[in-house]
Amino acid sequence: MIESVTAQNLDEVLPLIRQYQTFYKVTEIDDQNNKRFFSQFSKDSDKGCLFAYRKEGKLLGFATVYFSFSSTITAKVAVLNDLYTIEDARGQGVGSALIKYCEAYGKSKGALRLQWVTAPENTVAQGVYKSLGAKQSSWEFFTYVS
Repeated sequence: MIESVTAQNLDEVLPLIRQYQTFYKVTEIDDQNNKRFFSQFSKDSDKGCLFAYRKEGKLLGFATVYFSFSSTITAKVAVLNDLYTIEDARGQGVGSALIKYCEAYGKSKGALRLQWVTAPENTVAQGVYKSLGAKQSSWEFFTYVS
């Protein structure tokens, strides 16, 4: 069901990455750049891994986990940077399965926890997160570009 994305199946996942970026209103989507960027994440990479959810031969979703560190808990953390389920498969447990898989993967790589952010208006996804027992933070998210 859940598989690591490798050079052999990355091209199959790229259309889902495009859909995910469209969902989040990315204005300039570049498939070649996506291919270069996402190819650096693999099950053996210290940077993180890209996973795909497949059922009956069809890709239904993907998730990307990156690694970082938290000074407040003085530990390595896994960051669920991307989580996407195709529209036809929503409500079938794909997202929940990917989250649980990513959490286990993070722990296997020494991460103390799995953490992520989502858009405030993405209430459907927030419902999934809460149903799993995820705790919502009160922290605000900022981006700085000079």
